[in-house]
Amino acid sequence: MQGEPERTRIARRAAETALVRVVHHYGSRPEFVVLGGLVPELLCSTSEFSHTGTTDIDVQVDLEIASGTVNARRLERALRNAEFEPDAEHVWRWAAASDGIPAFVMFELLTDLEDQPGEATVVFDDCDTLGAVNLRGSRFASRDLEVRSITARVGDDRRTVEINVAGLAGFLLAKNSAARTRRKPKDWYDLAFVLLHNDEGGSEAAARSVLSKFENDLPGAPTTALRELRANFVDSKAQGARAYVAQMLVDHPESDHATLSAEAVTAVDVFCGLLLER
Repeated sequence: MQGEPERTRIARRAAETALVRVVHHYGSRPEFVVLGGLVPELLCSTSEFSHTGTTDIDVQVDLEIASGTVNARRLERALRNAEFEPDAEHVWRWAAASDGIPAFVMFELLTDLEDQPGEATVVFDDCDTLGAVNLRGSRFASRDLEVRSITARVGDDRRTVEINVAGLAGFLLAKNSAARTRRKPKDWYDLAFVLLHNDEGGSEAAARSVLSKFENDLPGAPTTALRELRANFVDSKAQGARAYVAQMLVDHPESDHATLSAEAVTAVDVFCGLLLER
């Protein structure tokens, strides 16, 4: 698999379809929580701007692990029945060929276990080839979740399934932890997009949501990650601001560069300021 596939609306539909297939074969709403690039559109459903999409399905599996090995075996069977195959080197990454785009849909499993080193691979008991990568901060997604319905065509039928997805506060803290670790432009874009366009009303509302759910959890690594986020959007030349503007201009070329940049810088500054200077 070479590089990262282009994020497009078509790619998003392929990822949604693949997720519906997995849940269909699972047989009921799984315990895992979706926290990756499929989530921003759900959190920003009333925005006039569309999120760019993703071919990744990132899921946080702490709740799945807590339910025991029966659920882990069930998830592994569902992935295989949905035509996913494990990566040869990473048991936490599975891939399936996508219809309509020259790319693979990636299904990646994340956990956040205190008794395991960061970025260690956790292999599930009683599974042939299934595990999760221990990503610090991803636990916030499993502690702030919402139940959503998504619909896609599976074979000749349209199917609707229920899934757990990260809520606004859980998504922002989990995504920011990932951004600190990976330093990928897509993470900064996702963060700025959700801060600006979320259904709760913008960056101040997002900060209030985080404080209401996780105020006591912010000291330590989350605070460090917030400081780094602020530094990455300190002005229009910072890499976070440039990443947001670059993607928005691809998706919405009629937009004004300077306005996009100023909005992103302000949104991140307000969000981080309310959390760091409380």
